[in-house]
Amino acid sequence: MRKILIVIDMQNDFIDAALGTKEAAAIVENVKEKIRSYPAEDVIATMDTHGPDYMNTQEGKFLPVPHCIKGSEGWKIRADIAALLDRAAIYEKPTFGCVKLAHDLKALSEKEEIELELIGLCTDICVVSNALLLKASMPEVPICVDASCCAGVTVPKHEAALETMRSCQIRVING
Repeated sequence: MRKILIVIDMQNDFIDAALGTKEAAAIVENVKEKIRSYPAEDVIATMDTHGPDYMNTQEGKFLPVPHCIKGSEGWKIRADIAALLDRAAIYEKPTFGCVKLAHDLKALSEKEEIELELIGLCTDICVVSNALLLKASMPEVPICVDASCCAGVTVPKHEAALETMRSCQIRVING
C-alpha cells in the first residue's frame, strides 16, 4: 500500500507572521522530520491562497486579518520546509478544504491502494477540513493525522479538532 503525506499550509503567515503562534513555530522541526521520512514523490502540500480582495470575502468578514495573499511573503511556504517540498505536488486552495486534492486522491485510490497522513496548520481549520473532506470522498482509505506535526489556533481548539477527527474514524497518532 502506498502511503502519501499531505502537508497542510506550512506558510509563513501561519507560523510566525500574521496568524502565527508559538505552537505553530514549535512543530516546524517535527514537520521537517516527517517530510524527510517519505519518498519525495509521495509528498503533497497545500497552500492557503487568497487574493487582494480577501477582506471582502465571507472568510475575510469572519477573520478580518489579511493573510496568505498570493505572492506575499506570508503566502510562501516557510523556506526550510519549501526546500524539502521541491518535488511535491502543491495545491493552492482558496478555502479551508481542497476539493481538487480530494478529487485527485480519489482517482488515485481507484487505481492503487493508498493510505493518507496529514500534518500541518491549523489543526482546527484546514487540517480537520481536509481530513473530513478526504474521509467523505474515500471512506475506505485509511487516514491518519500526526498530532505532533499539527498546531491549532489555540491548544483547546487543537485538542477539539483531534477529537472530532477521532470521532470520524481518522486515526490520530502522537497525541
